[in-house]
Amino acid sequence: MDQIQQYLEKVDVEYSYQLAKKMERFRTNPVLGYRTAGSAAEIETGNMLAEEMKAVGLQDIHMDRIQVDSWEFKKAVMRFADDTGKEYEFQLGAYQTNFVTRGFEPYELVYLGKGTEKDYEGREVSGRLVMVEINQRDEWWINFPVYQAYKKGAAGVIAVQDNGYGEIDRTALNAQDIAGPSHAPAFSMSQADAEILKQAMKEGKPIRVMFDADSQVKECQPAYNVWGVIPGKKMEEKILLSAHYDSYFSGFQDDNTAVAMIISIARSLIQSGYRPERTIVVCALAAEEWGITNSKYDWSTGAWQQVFRVRPEWQGQVVADLNFELPAHAHDRRDAIRSTYEYQDFLEQFIRDLPPQVKPGEVYPEGITVYAPIETWSDDFSMAIGGIPSIVNDFSGGKFMETHYHSQFDNDDFYDEAVYRFHHQLYGLLAMKFDQVQIAPLNPGALFRAIRKSICPVTGKEDKEAIVLLQDRLSEAEELGERLYQKAIHPGEKQEEDRNLQAGLLKLFRKGQDYFVRLDWQDTVVFPQEAVQNNLRALQDAAHCLEKGNIRMALEAVYRIDNSRYAFLFDEDVYQYFTEYVLNQPEERLQWGAGRIVRHENLYHLVKSLKRKEASNSGQTKEELEMIKKVEEQQKICYDDDVRYMTRSTEKMIEEMKKLEEV
Repeated sequence: MDQIQQYLEKVDVEYSYQLAKKMERFRTNPVLGYRTAGSAAEIETGNMLAEEMKAVGLQDIHMDRIQVDSWEFKKAVMRFADDTGKEYEFQLGAYQTNFVTRGFEPYELVYLGKGTEKDYEGREVSGRLVMVEINQRDEWWINFPVYQAYKKGAAGVIAVQDNGYGEIDRTALNAQDIAGPSHAPAFSMSQADAEILKQAMKEGKPIRVMFDADSQVKECQPAYNVWGVIPGKKMEEKILLSAHYDSYFSGFQDDNTAVAMIISIARSLIQSGYRPERTIVVCALAAEEWGITNSKYDWSTGAWQQVFRVRPEWQGQVVADLNFELPAHAHDRRDAIRSTYEYQDFLEQFIRDLPPQVKPGEVYPEGITVYAPIETWSDDFSMAIGGIPSIVNDFSGGKFMETHYHSQFDNDDFYDEAVYRFHHQLYGLLAMKFDQVQIAPLNPGALFRAIRKSICPVTGKEDKEAIVLLQDRLSEAEELGERLYQKAIHPGEKQEEDRNLQAGLLKLFRKGQDYFVRLDWQDTVVFPQEAVQNNLRALQDAAHCLEKGNIRMALEAVYRIDNSRYAFLFDEDVYQYFTEYVLNQPEERLQWGAGRIVRHENLYHLVKSLKRKEASNSGQTKEELEMIKKVEEQQKICYDDDVRYMTRSTEKMIEEMKKLEEV
């Protein structure tokens, strides 16, 4: 019997399911669940997982201590009696902020629509709880209306999902990372419960409620990343299987089933008698959902700390990180693997070569696709920028994210055993494939091909010579990278040369992350010139609309520039706060986002001016048009700077690749 068949016969999804359910026992809030960063529940879960790793045969068990801002959410209960004397009691969710009462305390509650700047006009909210409706997926994140309320003197915000998340049921609560300061309190209420309270506030008058809450953030607290290994013959080379064990609510799909799956894959490999070439590391990561207060990049704290602070030696040792999220549910008719560009070719070949026993068509009738690049939604991004080529099962595209994700409906009612089994099979074999290749099959050429395709000058006034030079250098780098990839997948017989080639490819990968991976203000992964490129396109559209006298369409174009969307809706000090905390915080607070946004156009006053003129039906927009033209000129200079920077960076990597080609 071959190794593949031996592994497949040992796959045991019932074991995985039971372990995922076992994780639900540990909870911060006895009613709703929550196993949050640095909480007693998270630490107890980590201890249990360490014992489980030992029980399945993993060796060298570690509980690596990291430093996080912890969050304990024990309760949030609201009571209300209507005009008829009927009494109601509501369970609320919470966000990572401080709010502690001494039992039930009286508060006045007011309803303020979307909680934007305009909604506060003529309203007194000092010391009151403010109810607002938000759509974080399609409109704006929770931190903006919460901080707006705080600046107006509110005691706290009660956020109600107006679609975007928690759409499965009107009783759904939702939780997300707050991305704001802990001293601006926020809680979550279901649409069904909120409707009862809104009915009582029909005339806009506040109502009296009783509120009992205990939500506490404590800075600089311990948490633990838990890992063990299947030792390989090459101890210095590693393959990483990772998933996070903190959660909102019961967290069955997100991410209990993923943690259970990586331990179960290791269990099956051990039981099958598999002896790896490289050491296989199974790592349950803490503090993925949230782990640092008052930062735009407040999630994936555990992973970032693991590779940048606790185990920096993993950089250059780990040839691949297989990260997992929500693996026991089919998010679409087509499965997908998301990876860094450099592994896309290898993964596509791996899928084509799947053995007949592993049949995606039974659960994914449209097959499997490989996407690149990775996104910021999960821990694989922190791993990648640390120089560890990363892969994640794609989970963000399906309806589950809008319906069940981060709600109390993320439970085993939506467990799909066939999908779970397939992912055990697929990713167990992928781990074996990475283990058996002689050299990590990274293709630097794929990165340069993607960069080359991303360059799309907008105005026609950009430095054409610089762009042509960059395109030439990228083509040269692409060809060199492809040749190195061919050397990697067709290795020679000299082990020392192979080791040097692999080390060089991993070094190139890390340089590519440092040189070329940036973020826009919506946390989308972009190349250095793309944010400016998108801004230039929006600026041209805005100018064209103003020249035609269409202020409304001009505003829609400006909305797309950097974080200008928030200038439309919130006070200037709110807008400035969440701009400055990206541009002017130390690296330790920005974590994986540090240095990834390097430019910003502050168009707050342009937005307000255009809105005033639209409201007054003024056609005089010469001043605003001049502002747009001036910003466009600044952005064009930035674009040319980006092109020259990318040329220099590409030339540095060309020199490295030429040296490596001689190995």
